[in-house]
Amino acid sequence: MIEGTTREQEQAAAVVPNLLRDTEYTARVAPPCVVVIFGAMGDLTHRKLAPALYNLALANLLPAEYAVLGVGRQEIDDQEFRKQLRAATTTYSRNTPLEAPIWDSLASRLFYLAGDLGELSTYDQIRTRLDEIDRTCGTAGNRLYYLATPPSLFAPIVRSLGAAGLNVGGRLDAFARLCIEKPFGWNLSSARALNKQIWEYFPENEVFRIDHYLGKETALNTMAFRFANRLWEPVWNDRHVELVQMTMAESIGVEGRGKFYDAVGAFRDVVENHMLQLLALTGMEPPVTFDASAVRDERAKLLKALRPMTPPVVARETVRGQYGPGWIGGEAVPGYRSEPGVAPHSLTETFVALRLFVDNWRWAGVPIYLRHGKRLPRRLTEIAVQFKPAPHLPFAPTMTEGLAPDTIVLRIQPDEGITLQFGAKVPGTRMAIRTVNMDFLYGTTFFTEPPEAYERLLLYALQGDPMLFRRADEVEASWGWATPILEAWQEAGEPPHPYPAGTWGPPEANALIERDGHHWRRL
Repeated sequence: MIEGTTREQEQAAAVVPNLLRDTEYTARVAPPCVVVIFGAMGDLTHRKLAPALYNLALANLLPAEYAVLGVGRQEIDDQEFRKQLRAATTTYSRNTPLEAPIWDSLASRLFYLAGDLGELSTYDQIRTRLDEIDRTCGTAGNRLYYLATPPSLFAPIVRSLGAAGLNVGGRLDAFARLCIEKPFGWNLSSARALNKQIWEYFPENEVFRIDHYLGKETALNTMAFRFANRLWEPVWNDRHVELVQMTMAESIGVEGRGKFYDAVGAFRDVVENHMLQLLALTGMEPPVTFDASAVRDERAKLLKALRPMTPPVVARETVRGQYGPGWIGGEAVPGYRSEPGVAPHSLTETFVALRLFVDNWRWAGVPIYLRHGKRLPRRLTEIAVQFKPAPHLPFAPTMTEGLAPDTIVLRIQPDEGITLQFGAKVPGTRMAIRTVNMDFLYGTTFFTEPPEAYERLLLYALQGDPMLFRRADEVEASWGWATPILEAWQEAGEPPHPYPAGTWGPPEANALIERDGHHWRRL
């Protein structure tokens, strides 16, 4: 008998051969658990969650006592659910073709329940199925509820879980955790209200607010780069840094999500969450220890130090844009207002550029430029920390023509890695200096592909480690800074500036940064 299990659990797990256990990984595997996915037939489950589960299984990071219960409206059975998730995993997994023994072992623990999420009777059925799964799969009463649903269902699902007594584990020593996708709230007041509703049934230490950018390899490596190397920390401040640029560019449009996106916009969809979290990782103070509490404390402090944006500041320091028809990759693409589901006279922004400041000792006076947009020339996310020029150049101006400032570029996607840009002599008999790149790439350095963000996030949630998830005070600090911007835009009522698809946004975004004598990086 395996230590820590009952004979009943051993017998239940032996019904179907399970290949998800390997003693080499025992210390790192997730604990026994049932993952209950609300919205199990949705796009997120098919594109991200199912492939993540398979890849965790492939890496021997799931326990033998593991199961998934998908909950959705469609009237299908377990076999059809498994069939659809296999097709999705085959399409979207980073590891293909699928290894049949691993998939079959995982699939034998995939179950499905059809029901209306607004009806309490559905949650009674969930409880019955969970009790059955505990008996047959040995999942020890542990639950991870994953809300892969529209935000309007977050609070009703949480209330129903509480009303049905599902907000606690299936036995006294078991856990019940809640994973919630973004957007978490619509503004500061709605985020606070949602937090209060959740806390009625789940304690904060069991709430895992997803921001998948925190699960990306380079997001974690930002902390390793800064805090494991003495070389960078002495210059990571206002005395040496000239400016910071963050770009999150997408070449795609709204991809069939026109109705949803038209009600959200680029700022709520990306800037308030993804970009502010990356900014927090880039600018936060060194944590005392590398644990969830210490790391999240420092992220929250950085977010609380963001300089407030009053209406005059918003008018001066922000630019909204909306793409029109243009060309992407040699193909003609429609303008935003011609996308399915988008209002013909929509004023929703698909591009945002802004300048902000962090009012603390480390970053006082350093301008931070953010830009994000859809239908830009390429897909790319990077953080560029540009340093001040050398105080004195002993070289003649002709020797340093075209020499750019020293810059550290943290590439989040694609081609995750870090680039150091600095001046070096050009080979030859004359003295000439130009900017060169020193590159670190994950793929060529470690000869392995890093896990997808959702693989890491699911594993951390199962293990109960909240480091890579947004804490309540982080969410409220982000919205506290972001809400006045949204309100100022709404009050002004000005339409977003147009830009052709396939360009880097409206000219006004260039004017925003060029008035300081700077330029957006060429990407």
